[in-house]
Amino acid sequence: MNYRSGNAKEELSILGFGCMRFKKKGTSIDMEEAEKEILHAIEQGINYFDTAYIYPGSEEALGTILDKNKCRDKVKIATKLPHYLIKKEEDITKYFEIMCKRLKTEYIDYFLMHMLPDVKVWERLISLGILEWIDKMKAEGRIRKIGFSYHGNTQAFQELLEAYDWEFCQIQYNYMDEFSQAGRAGLQKAAAKGIPVIIMEPLRGGRLVNDLPKAAIKLFEENKYKRSPAEWAFRWLWDQPEVTVVLSGMNSMEMLDENIRIASEVTVNAFAKEEFALIEKVKNAINEKIKVPCTGCGYCMPCPFGVDIPGSFRSLNVSYTDGYMNGFREYIMNTTMRVNQSYASLCTECGKCETHCPQEIKIRKELKTVKKRFESPVFKMVSWYAKRRMLR
Repeated sequence: MNYRSGNAKEELSILGFGCMRFKKKGTSIDMEEAEKEILHAIEQGINYFDTAYIYPGSEEALGTILDKNKCRDKVKIATKLPHYLIKKEEDITKYFEIMCKRLKTEYIDYFLMHMLPDVKVWERLISLGILEWIDKMKAEGRIRKIGFSYHGNTQAFQELLEAYDWEFCQIQYNYMDEFSQAGRAGLQKAAAKGIPVIIMEPLRGGRLVNDLPKAAIKLFEENKYKRSPAEWAFRWLWDQPEVTVVLSGMNSMEMLDENIRIASEVTVNAFAKEEFALIEKVKNAINEKIKVPCTGCGYCMPCPFGVDIPGSFRSLNVSYTDGYMNGFREYIMNTTMRVNQSYASLCTECGKCETHCPQEIKIRKELKTVKKRFESPVFKMVSWYAKRRMLR
């Protein structure tokens, strides 16, 4: 197993165990299988385990297995505070204690603000006393490192990096998200600030393995390296020195062993030109289904009326390349899970954005397409509920 340094030169396995997708037995987690996988992962050198308050049964499963086998001290536990459920200062302690009880631990190694969307939501937590609470928990040794997980655009991510002295962060990043979400620019800025970066969705929830178009599959099958689509995705990530840990939701011994093998072989800056070229061809094959040729450059921003233009177009494209519900989920996260909402129907058709778009996209027209695609009565209900939550 290869390792990279977190803060204070703490060695973290470059492969992290994502605990959201444990195998199920009926409607419950298959504890016998989960125990085998977790213990095997620890034996093979994996020391970073990621879970969250809202992952059903995940914290309890991880805590029970670590406690039963007396190996809590061999791993770093990362879990996430559901800021969207915090209404008052007392709630912060309430949820923290619930998580510790589930995990059967007195302390959390890597504690994240879950899906922190922008600075304004962070400021709301500050107004509820989160900074004083963090200082207290760290002084008592109950929290070792503070970070945040993020889904959204590059600009908001970079603003969040400057809003607090974060000790790590977690972003969605893969070869299809190189110039969207936090993106390569966000990854490099975090690394330049000395902030370890944990990668989630390296395979886009498995879609870069199971839902590839035939042309992309053919490209992978016919190249001389004979790697699986998953191995290509992981190697592309680990080639970048700014990547600290890549999370994988491993739920079989075969998947676990394959990922451990790859994580034991890779080195940084090892990709050849022909390997990068192949990834670009695969991206082009996947992107044949996209509807708007937006590169996420952000030149159209900021919108004077608050529309997240790149985020809206990305969600639209995802709904065609990765399935409607995946695009809808991203649209919800990008436009409503924040204090100042940023959905497409806020557009007043002023046209300012189109004067700056290097791709000459008819932005006003395409935002109407986004609105028609996503802003159903269900969306409006979710948006109304999210706004009430954020304002609290």
